[in-house]
Amino acid sequence: MSHTSTETALPTVETAKKLGLLPEEFEKIKTILGRTPNFTELSIFSVMWSEHCSYKNSITWLKTLPRKGKRTLVEAGEENAGLVDIGNGLACAFKIESHNHPSALEPYQGAATGVGGINRDIFTMGARPIAQLNSLRFGNPKIDRTRWLVKGVVKGIGDYGNAFGIPTVGGEVFFDDCYNQNPLVNAMSAGIVKIGETASAISYGEGNPVFIVGSSTGKDGIHGATFASEDITEASNEKIPAVQVGDPFQEKLLLEASLEVIKTRAVIGMQDMGAAGITCSTSEMSAKGEHGMIIYLDKVPMRQKNMVPFEILLSESQERMLIVVEKGREEEVNAVFEKWDLNCVQIGEVTKEKHLKYYMNGELVADVPAWDLVLGGGAPVYQREYKEPAYYAESKKFSIEQVAEPKDLKAVAKHLASHPNIASKKWVYEHYDSMVGTVNMSTNAPSDAAIVNIKDTEEALAFTVDCNSRYVNADPEIGTAIAVAEAARNIVCSGGEPLAITNCLNFGNPYSPEVYWQFVGAIKGMGAACRKFDTAVTGGNVSFYNQSTINNKTEPVFPTPTIGMLGLLENKTTRTTLDFKNAGDLIYLIGESKNDISSSEYLYSFVGVKNSPAPYFDFEKEYALQQVIKSLIVNKVLESAHDCSDGGLFITLLESAMPKGLGFKVDTDSDFRKDAFLFGEAQSRVVVSVKPENQEKFVELLSASGIDFTLLGEVTGDSNLIVDEENFGSISELKNTYDNAIGNIMKQ
Repeated sequence: MSHTSTETALPTVETAKKLGLLPEEFEKIKTILGRTPNFTELSIFSVMWSEHCSYKNSITWLKTLPRKGKRTLVEAGEENAGLVDIGNGLACAFKIESHNHPSALEPYQGAATGVGGINRDIFTMGARPIAQLNSLRFGNPKIDRTRWLVKGVVKGIGDYGNAFGIPTVGGEVFFDDCYNQNPLVNAMSAGIVKIGETASAISYGEGNPVFIVGSSTGKDGIHGATFASEDITEASNEKIPAVQVGDPFQEKLLLEASLEVIKTRAVIGMQDMGAAGITCSTSEMSAKGEHGMIIYLDKVPMRQKNMVPFEILLSESQERMLIVVEKGREEEVNAVFEKWDLNCVQIGEVTKEKHLKYYMNGELVADVPAWDLVLGGGAPVYQREYKEPAYYAESKKFSIEQVAEPKDLKAVAKHLASHPNIASKKWVYEHYDSMVGTVNMSTNAPSDAAIVNIKDTEEALAFTVDCNSRYVNADPEIGTAIAVAEAARNIVCSGGEPLAITNCLNFGNPYSPEVYWQFVGAIKGMGAACRKFDTAVTGGNVSFYNQSTINNKTEPVFPTPTIGMLGLLENKTTRTTLDFKNAGDLIYLIGESKNDISSSEYLYSFVGVKNSPAPYFDFEKEYALQQVIKSLIVNKVLESAHDCSDGGLFITLLESAMPKGLGFKVDTDSDFRKDAFLFGEAQSRVVVSVKPENQEKFVELLSASGIDFTLLGEVTGDSNLIVDEENFGSISELKNTYDNAIGNIMKQ
C-alpha cells in the first residue's frame, strides 16, 4: 500500500490512540488487514469504530429493546430512520438524533446542522419531512455562557428549519447546572411516504455507478464523529473545524431532487453523508448489500484546494448524499440534479469484491473490507463494567417528613410558574416557524402532544418528546419508564393512540462504571415501558461522553434518554385539547394522589433538596389510566385533558386556565399534605374538565374502570385561581410571569 503525502511512516499505536482507538483495536485492525494500516486507513477505522458510528459500548444493551411493533415496517438499525404504517397506504418515517458536542462549541452551526442532518435521514428514505421537534438541555441560565448557548442554539434551529420550510411543532427545554459546559441538542424529524415508494441505504449490482450529489466537499466536520466520542475539555475549542456548516437553501433543493430521483426508480440505494461522510455512506451501503466499491476521491467536487485523501473521506460537509444508480440510467439521474442546479458526479462503481478501494489521482490510498468497519459487522462490541453510584443509596433515605410544609403556598406557586423548567418556552418557540406547510393543528389549540394533519384523510399524527432527566438521575430504570409513560400519556390525552418511539440516549463516559450503570438501568426501564405500552423502538441515537472536564474535575450530565413518540388519531374528531372551555364545567383529577414530593421541581429548586428518589410510578396503574382516558375521549364526555407532570397539580390547572382566561375554584384533599397535593409530581394523573350534563356518564365510566378519581372543583368565569377559598392570584398576573420568565432571563 502506498502512502499519501501526509504520511512519512506507517502509524503506530500512539497514532491510533490520538485518533481515539484503543491499543487492542489497533491490533485488531492489523489482523483484519493482514498488515499495518496506513494513515488514511487508520482514519477510516477510527471514525467507523468511534462510539458515534459503531455503538460499540451500547449495542449489546440496545438489542434488548423491543423492535417489532403492531405497525412497524422498518426495524431499528435497518434504515436511516424508523418507518411505521399510519394507514391509507401511508407510512411515517421518524427519528431523533443528537448534535451535542458541536453545539457546545459553536451553538449556531452545531444546532443548525443537527436539524439538517435529521431531515436528510427522513428524505433519503423517500419521505417528505412534515414536522420537527427538539429537546434542549442547558446549564444555569444566570450564567453568561448558558445564555450565549441558548441564543445560538435556538437561532440555529430556527434559521435552518424556517428556511428549509418544515414547521417545528413541539419540544422541551430544561435547565440544570450539570449542563453548564455540555448542553444537549436533540433534533427530531418526521415525514410521510407512500408505502412501497421508499428508498433504501443499500448498494449492490457489480458495475452500477456511484454518485455523490448535493454540495461540494470541504474541510468542515473532519473527525466530527471522533470528536463526538470524547469529553468536552478546555482544549475542545481547538476542534471548531470539527463542527459542520449548514446551508438550508441547498438542503431544500436536495430534498426536492432526492424525492424526484427516487420516483424515477433508477436509484438502487441512497444514504445521507452525515457522521464520517463518504467513509460512512460507502461502507454501510456496501456492507448491507454485501458488495464493495471503487471510489475515485479526486472526482469528488471540492470547495477547498489540496485536500488529502483522509480529509475528503472524513469530511462531514453538509447537504450531500451518496447514490447508487442502475447502470445505463445515469442520464435520468443527472437530468434531475441538473434541473435543481446541484452537483451530480460519478465518483466510483460497485464491485463484487466486498472491499472498499479508494484512489487518488490513480494511486490506491486505502483498501479496507466494508463489513469489518460497520455496526453489525466487524466493528468491536464491548460490555462495560457497571456499578451503583453512592448517591443512589443516599437518595433512598429521603422522607417527606424531613421537609416542613411551607407557610406560604402562594410563594411556591409563583416560584414554579416563573421557573424556566416549568414556565412557557414562548421565547424559544417564537424563533421557530410553526405554521409553514399548514399541517400543525396545535398552534392555537394547545394539547399535550403536537397534532399534525394528514391532509385529505380523516387521520392526524401526534408527536411528543419527553424526558425528565432529574427523575432518570434519581433512578434510571424508573425515570426512563416514566419518560416513555409520559410520552404515551401526552398522546392519549390529545386523543391519539401511541404507536412507536425513537430515542436519543445522552449519557456521560461509558468507561465510568457509575455512568454505565445509569445507561443499563435506562435501557431496562425503556424496554419494560415500551413492551407495556406496545410502542416498538424504531431507532435513534446514542450520545456518550456528555461530560466536561474543567480544572481536572469531571462532571457528567444527568442521564437523559430523550423519548420521541409517534401516535395516531384515526379520526380527527377525537382530538382533545388541554384548555378549560366553559365556566361551570367540573374539574376532576383522574389517578391517585400521593404524599410524594420526591424529585419534584418544588423539592429540588424551592426547598433545595437535590437528592431524592424518583416520584411514585406504577406500570399497571399508568396503563389502566391511559385506557380509561381513551374511553372517556371516545365517549365524548371530556372538554379538556391535561396530564399532571412537571410542577404538579397546580401548574396543570394553571396551564389549563390560561389559554381562554378561565379561572378555577378547587379544594385540596385533607388526606394529603397540601404541598404534596398541589406541587408533588407523582405519576399517572390527568386533570380533565367535564360539562355538568356529562357528569353522570363520566362518573359511570370511571366507576366501572376502578380508577381513582376526585372532584376538585369547577371552572369559573372570572380570572381568579382559588384553592381552598384562598386566591392564588389572577390568571393575567401568573400568565405574565409564566410567559415571560425565559425571555426576561435572556435579556440579561
